[in-house]
Amino acid sequence: MLDLAIALGILAASEQIPADRLDAHEYAGELSLSGQLLPIRGALAMTCAMQRDSEGEGPARSFILPAANADEAALVPQAQILPASSLLEVCTHFSSRDPAGRLQRHVPQPASSVAHYPDFSDIKGQLQARRAMEVAAAGQHSVLLVGPPGAGKSMLATRFPGILPPMTQEEALESAAVQSLSGGFDIARWRQRPYRAPHHTASAVALVGGGSTPRPGEISLAHHGVLFLDEIAEYPRSVLDVLRQPMESGHIVISRAARQAQFPARFQLIAAMNPCPCGLHGDPSGRCRCTPELVKRYQARLSGPLLDRIDMQLHVSALSPADLATQQAGEASAPIAQRVASAFERQGLRQGKPNSLLTGSEIDRHCQHDAAAAQLLQAAMLRLNWSARSYHRVLKLARTIADLAGSDRITQAHVAEAIQYRRGFGGD
Repeated sequence: MLDLAIALGILAASEQIPADRLDAHEYAGELSLSGQLLPIRGALAMTCAMQRDSEGEGPARSFILPAANADEAALVPQAQILPASSLLEVCTHFSSRDPAGRLQRHVPQPASSVAHYPDFSDIKGQLQARRAMEVAAAGQHSVLLVGPPGAGKSMLATRFPGILPPMTQEEALESAAVQSLSGGFDIARWRQRPYRAPHHTASAVALVGGGSTPRPGEISLAHHGVLFLDEIAEYPRSVLDVLRQPMESGHIVISRAARQAQFPARFQLIAAMNPCPCGLHGDPSGRCRCTPELVKRYQARLSGPLLDRIDMQLHVSALSPADLATQQAGEASAPIAQRVASAFERQGLRQGKPNSLLTGSEIDRHCQHDAAAAQLLQAAMLRLNWSARSYHRVLKLARTIADLAGSDRITQAHVAEAIQYRRGFGGD
């Protein structure tokens, strides 16, 4: 990344190019043996960070970058991007007195923000699960879907990004900057929420990031988007437990002997698992042959502290062949997304953040509920032996349900629905 800057420094020191003009720009790029400028990782992240650091300190910075990185770097507002294909072009820019021979500011092509996701209308039945996903999207709550194979857990997850609220400019820049560090940023997906679905064989380093030169992992690549962990019980428990801290803080700190790196990780977790090793526990047909001890051991692969941090734990039942044949197509994603966006806007006007991010004092201020709702919540907490974290998460869920209903105050009905989303694996 520093090849271009080093080469220009040598040329200036040897008086082959004027040194007094070098300070007007920032430089990044790798050089081939033929002098061509090669694309680099993290051009958008670098441009975004340096432009943010220079805010209020005079005119916008000018960046000389490889031409292949110009489109992504130009997404940063106010940044002046001068793309170059070779060292010779950069030297000509500094030596030429003719403006036509100098590098020209890059004008980015408008990036499409139209996303094409699978539609919720493909899902037949599953009214409770569809409603739960709508609530999760409206408040950015995490979800664990538990059900037999073929119940539609993966279908729900893959359609979930299509009902999420639109990204803001700042969120889009943060998300794209992280992806540019891995070389995986696609400008065609600008302002579309990322959707990451790593396989259950992924290591802890792949999930949270790392390496001798720390790079972002899946949780950071899903920043401001969705992290879908299918067959979550098949992940090693040690791998899953590394999610606990970033789920709370929204970032991950990776420490190595020589350096330390911090990456953002404000992702929305959607997880899916079978209720037992064969997947048929609780099936009305009674085909499951797993012993109670085996079922308990299988479900215990998710630690209690991790489960406590997942807002919604929902049982998804499989449809019978007869029901599948007679069910009509479900509601499309577009009207669901409109309701979600409306509820999300209410949260922004009221508290400036999604309900899932409310702190303790903010919960007391914004999650006011009537006496009947308080009584029901206290009874559920005692019966289900909830922790204080679970109590607060149910309140935040109820606040989201009230927002979807357009209600300023949380009622008993809102709390009752929220409790249904926290009752655990079996849905009893």
